[in-house]
Amino acid sequence: MTKNPSSNSRPPKAKSAYTKRSEAPAKKSEFAGERIAKVLARVGVASRRDAEKMILDGRVTVNGRKLTTPAFNVTDKDHISVDGKPIGDADPPRLWRYHKSAGLVTTERDPEGRPTVFQKLPADLPRLNSVGRLDINTEGLLLFTNDGGLKRYLELPTTGWLRRYRVRAFDGQKGKADDKRLISQLAALKDGITIDGVTYRSIDADFERRVGGNVWLTMALREGKNREIKKVLEHLNLKVNRLIRLSFGPFQLGQLEEGKIEEVPRRILRQQLGKQW
Repeated sequence: MTKNPSSNSRPPKAKSAYTKRSEAPAKKSEFAGERIAKVLARVGVASRRDAEKMILDGRVTVNGRKLTTPAFNVTDKDHISVDGKPIGDADPPRLWRYHKSAGLVTTERDPEGRPTVFQKLPADLPRLNSVGRLDINTEGLLLFTNDGGLKRYLELPTTGWLRRYRVRAFDGQKGKADDKRLISQLAALKDGITIDGVTYRSIDADFERRVGGNVWLTMALREGKNREIKKVLEHLNLKVNRLIRLSFGPFQLGQLEEGKIEEVPRRILRQQLGKQW
């Protein structure tokens, strides 16, 4: 390792990334920056998992040195190459709205061989990450981003964004008395509910109409625990047979056609998320 701080090929700050724990590091902590696999994923080289494998295979170098472990942080001062070629700069954070169809899994690879949302995306898009997930049979709005930091920000519970859904559920009842009882039960969900030891926070639920043995509802929640709507309605003796997400925070499904994807304009992104994005 060179000790010449004036070397152009190895900036002084990058040099300290290779300092052993037993040596006194330079001003930069070895934990500064972010994991290299995240950086490679963000610039579109590969998914984080595949990037980690590339590192273990010896295909990635930082400041001219071959990495042997993905447990390594880099900053924007480091020079990263894959297979001897420098990686490009990351695109600015971008966001897309996608109208998911029922029957698609929200994952890049499915061990059961089921079709995934990523297989349906146009080939000319950059590498994208889904913001959260929708169950295989849930339709409607799914957000995608090219930026891991933006993905984590949008998924944070502290963001507290409202998610709105339309729900069709079967109860087999047809009388007005049953509808009145259901309306009362739905109104009580505003106070939260505990089911099998799991507490669900306030849910806004409104009765829209009845069609035979089915009822249509609108529901809005901020927490979004796993299969929350289905579990809560099952507790009320309703079986969900259609679930459509209409919005995620300020981003709406609107008139976006099923299977289509559209980028959120940068102007709207700045308005809704602030200048940091």
